[in-house]
Amino acid sequence: MSEDKIKWGIIGLGNIAEQFARDLALIPEAQLYAVASRSLEKANEFGATFSATKSYGDYDSLINDDQVDIIYIATPHNFHASLSVQALNAKKHVLCEKPIAINYAQASQMIAASRENNRFFMEAFWTRFNPSFTAILSKVRAGELGKIKYINADFGFIVNNGQSRLEDVNLGGGSLLDMGVYPLFLSYMIFGKPENVQASSLFYEGGADKQTTMLLNYPSAQAVLHSSFIARTNMHATISGEKGRIVIDPNWHESQSYSLFQDDVETKYDLPTKGKGFTYEIEECHKCIAANKIESEMWSHQNSLDLITIADKVRKEAGMVYPVDTI
Repeated sequence: MSEDKIKWGIIGLGNIAEQFARDLALIPEAQLYAVASRSLEKANEFGATFSATKSYGDYDSLINDDQVDIIYIATPHNFHASLSVQALNAKKHVLCEKPIAINYAQASQMIAASRENNRFFMEAFWTRFNPSFTAILSKVRAGELGKIKYINADFGFIVNNGQSRLEDVNLGGGSLLDMGVYPLFLSYMIFGKPENVQASSLFYEGGADKQTTMLLNYPSAQAVLHSSFIARTNMHATISGEKGRIVIDPNWHESQSYSLFQDDVETKYDLPTKGKGFTYEIEECHKCIAANKIESEMWSHQNSLDLITIADKVRKEAGMVYPVDTI
């Protein structure tokens, strides 16, 4: 391997880590150096599949490996904060899966660790770097739709009973934190932080939400958002303004196409991604590290703090409580 490659470590080797590793292999400047699971057998299997140099059966060994430059954390949500802080304190750069944490208090600790250790940290909100999304945001900000008045977005699929991570409140489960943050992200990127939030949820017996509907109110606009583990939603997103609207094709958070409607005329845009689409956030990490930045201008520390603040307000309105909230 060339010495100028950025050496990645991956902690948490589930489905999303597999998708990420496939895209990492598409980046010439990246090397998957180490992977870690609480099961050495699983780590060895994952490492062999994706040609990792080292495989660890515990997280500490990877975090303390001097050869690792940046760690991608893809564990259940309840581990995001502690592992990110530990990695940053070990002088590693960190890309942490969304949601950044369970709540604002945890997120603040993570960002403080990034600043104290002068290491790059970013929440892995890959949608922000998607070519379709960046193009859409440019059109919105250029005024092609006029003033935006309404956003509608959902994210729903069926979770089979027994998928414990998604249903377990102790692991940060629930539709809001797992998928609802995507619609919240869309509204935030267009409108910013809302004046007030209304929300209602249906819950599993253990306390995690299985479905949540949100109404975000702004001075002259609204966003109606939804997340669900009990219904297959259409997975479209619509941004409506005074001069037209944009419909992002399903699955909208990773879409490779969208349509612009103006005066009842549809213009279709196709923007295929490189790989699944994790490639763009990986490239952003590399750019920031090369420039000695501790945060991205495209998805900053403040952006993550703002988004988790909105999620906290939704949880409060819906009566959604996690064990860590009382600590």
